[in-house]
Amino acid sequence: MSAAQAIVQCLKRENIHKAFCVPGESYLPILDALFDEKTIDVISARHEGGAAFMAEGYAKATLKPGVVLATRAVGGSNLAIAVHTAFQDSTPMVVFLGQVSRQFQGREGFQEVNLEQYFSSIAKWAVEVKDPQRVPELVGRALYVARTGRPGPVVVSLPEDILSIRAPMQFGPIIPRPKPSPAKAELEHVKNLLSKAKRPLIIAGGGVKYAEAEEVLVHFAEKNVLPVVSSFRRHDIFPNDHYLYVGHLGLGTPTDILQTVKEADVILAFGTRLSEVTTQDYAIITPDKKLIHMDIDYSVIGKVFPPDIAIIADMKEGLMSLTKIDIRIMWDDWVKEKREAYEAVSRGTVSRKDVINRHIMTILQDLLPSDALITNDAGNFAGWLHTFYSFREKHTYIGPTSGAMGYGMPAALGAKLAFPNKVIVSLSGDGGFMMTVQELETAVRYSIPIICLVFNNNMYGTIRMHQEIHYPKKVIATDLGKISFKALAESMGVDGYQVDTPRAFEVAFRQALLKGKLAVIEILTEKEQISVNSTITSIRGGK
Repeated sequence: MSAAQAIVQCLKRENIHKAFCVPGESYLPILDALFDEKTIDVISARHEGGAAFMAEGYAKATLKPGVVLATRAVGGSNLAIAVHTAFQDSTPMVVFLGQVSRQFQGREGFQEVNLEQYFSSIAKWAVEVKDPQRVPELVGRALYVARTGRPGPVVVSLPEDILSIRAPMQFGPIIPRPKPSPAKAELEHVKNLLSKAKRPLIIAGGGVKYAEAEEVLVHFAEKNVLPVVSSFRRHDIFPNDHYLYVGHLGLGTPTDILQTVKEADVILAFGTRLSEVTTQDYAIITPDKKLIHMDIDYSVIGKVFPPDIAIIADMKEGLMSLTKIDIRIMWDDWVKEKREAYEAVSRGTVSRKDVINRHIMTILQDLLPSDALITNDAGNFAGWLHTFYSFREKHTYIGPTSGAMGYGMPAALGAKLAFPNKVIVSLSGDGGFMMTVQELETAVRYSIPIICLVFNNNMYGTIRMHQEIHYPKKVIATDLGKISFKALAESMGVDGYQVDTPRAFEVAFRQALLKGKLAVIEILTEKEQISVNSTITSIRGGK
């Protein structure tokens, strides 16, 4: 078969059912082979960044590699933001990029760049296929690397001239994902350390999700009465309404929740790389705390904080093993106190004085089914979601730990393709939404019915906040022009709404839910309330 047909066969063997792309002449043979393969749907987007964000969101939802195709340097550059997101978010993804023909390389050919070198620092692996007969080996390895260990993106460069060459192809077996377990001595060390603890705390990250270990984590926490905080933008790995859930470590985390970490004497870090945001600039895990760090990737252990106990394990296997140990519990009162602290900052009564963003979280909580999935873009508007919305089931949240703008809506499209029967809602600011707004047309073309909430305050709000903190009143480059997102949506054939009160939002949202169609709800907000806890006036030193 041809090299292009072999690539498609590799995808089929791995049960890949969706591929996202912007078409390019450099990989037309692959598109032709995909035309003949009826088990794989091809979603053609308006921009490579949008296509790759869809693939990344799809991968987060399915826990299988997201596949995206684009052409040479220009397409690769456009989707680099999503490769970086997949790398920081530990999302399995395989990117196929058309490349200049082998005989033209090194001459600054049309749209030429060394793709292996270009992506080497933001991908788990970048490789160029130079021999057509090695396609099954290298593409099979790319899919394996993307989904094993700490998942991540792999970039495969495909010189245009190799794709139509026919050769005998040999396909090896699909390699199962390794699932290592803790050693007996490691379990004994954990038991000894926890037996001396007075205020232990679990920080749970994305590794729990990718191992599908949410229920095991709940069982382990319940057996040992251990409080749990979720790492940055991993809200749905533990039920937020559970009596052992005590908060989320992210941007603008309330002081009372940070205090929980400060008071802890033993930290159990499960499936988290203990990122800058989660650890509040690498500050909250102090030398006086004992650290038990369990992760499937040896390179994560000790990269930020040296642990007292290091365990390389699959999260499900590791947690099942840890559940078997028996520990004397001495921290019931502390757990209760910290749950009450979380509830105090996340479940206060909403009043008329609260800004519309706060009311919207209550409305979403009341109207959405518990298994609805929410995505968000980067921006201060997400602070209200992170603080006040309670995620009660697994696979109900997808957000970029990389902080990429333009992510929320295309990621929601990918999630909806993964879960067609779920209600999917994306949250974006006006700045981020405009970065990938063209993908609304993609959603129309493929009939992907999500509900997009756009918080419009006519500025890059997060940057304006930092600008006011460091350079008060010297506003430059952060104000944006007025756009009617309602009219923009309607021009693409999307149901559009514009609201500026909680009541108007509730009416529009109920209607969008009832109709079950693609919808954009534009929420007009004021610039003054720039974050959950700050106003522009207060940042400038006013009251």
